[in-house]
Amino acid sequence: MLNVPFEWITLSFGVSALTNFLIIVWFARTLKQHLKRNDTSAVQALHINPTARIGGLAIVIALVVSAALSHSADSWKPFLLLLVSAMPVFIVGLAEDLGYLASPLRRLLAATVSGAVFIALMGQWVLHTGIPGLDIALQWSPFAVAFSLFLAVGISHAFNLIDGLNGLAGFTAFAAALALATIAQQSGLTEQRDMLLTIAAAITGFLIFNFPFGKIFLGDAGAYVIGHLLVWVSVSILWNAPNVSPFAMLLIFFWPIADTLLAIMRRLSLGKPIAQPDRLHFHQLVIRSVEIVLLGRKKRWIANPLATLITLPFVVAPMISGVMCALDHGNAAMAWGLFAMIFIATYKTGMWLAPKLRRPLTRKLSE
Repeated sequence: MLNVPFEWITLSFGVSALTNFLIIVWFARTLKQHLKRNDTSAVQALHINPTARIGGLAIVIALVVSAALSHSADSWKPFLLLLVSAMPVFIVGLAEDLGYLASPLRRLLAATVSGAVFIALMGQWVLHTGIPGLDIALQWSPFAVAFSLFLAVGISHAFNLIDGLNGLAGFTAFAAALALATIAQQSGLTEQRDMLLTIAAAITGFLIFNFPFGKIFLGDAGAYVIGHLLVWVSVSILWNAPNVSPFAMLLIFFWPIADTLLAIMRRLSLGKPIAQPDRLHFHQLVIRSVEIVLLGRKKRWIANPLATLITLPFVVAPMISGVMCALDHGNAAMAWGLFAMIFIATYKTGMWLAPKLRRPLTRKLSE
């Protein structure tokens, strides 16, 4: 039986939804005329109209309010410490969202500082991976801390990279929170479960405005903070439940990890800086395919959410496997390898088909 206070989760959802609504109204009336940045001109942009990108602010406000008013719950103190640890990356990400541009390096450094704050406050990091040679090295605490920071910062950054379609990053984070909460519940970790369900509620308050019509975006602050919260709660689960497979946790984060690793390899193979944005992410390939084959570019307001719905099964399937294989390290590792092959094969097939589909359509339009 779940014993999470219903009021706690309801409060998280309600504050998030209300704050997102107020931000949208505020942006429409004032901020839209005083933008310090034009996101619609970015190379990776998939939206047409200027849109508020500070949904992360609403989520953080909702979580802070929930934590502040939950002092009677058992998990209030760890939750509060978790939110404190997220403040460095939240502040730097919000500065970027408001137009005070923070370089990718500064955002990564801020994520590293946030991870270090979590470790200092909670005293938890990755202790084992199930990989024999690496596990020996992890017995040395300085290396384990550095490895944990590297892994967490990478996943936190990965959530920012998949924030390209209406609802994609939000639904990915929501599903990841529920999957992790299920694993925490199975392991008897009620503190972690309660935090994750509260995070999922706050994300839901954002999603009702973000999907399908994209009235507000997560922004860097939202993507980085959500990535930070989810990855460090997963580290806490591994710390307190050693029987849970680390590969099961990686399955929960499979999509952002796979997309980020593919982006790095793609840019290196093209001789480009790995931080240089492009339009070759998996979700960008999906939306262009939808436009080429089905709708055309004049119906992007339909193509955008439709591409999210097409992509979501690829996102959720590894998470389901992660929950099912949470206590089975061997099957979890094999599942990760299987999904990696499916991901690469699907992407390469899409890249091969795209120009072939574009040429017949171009000829048809010219006739």
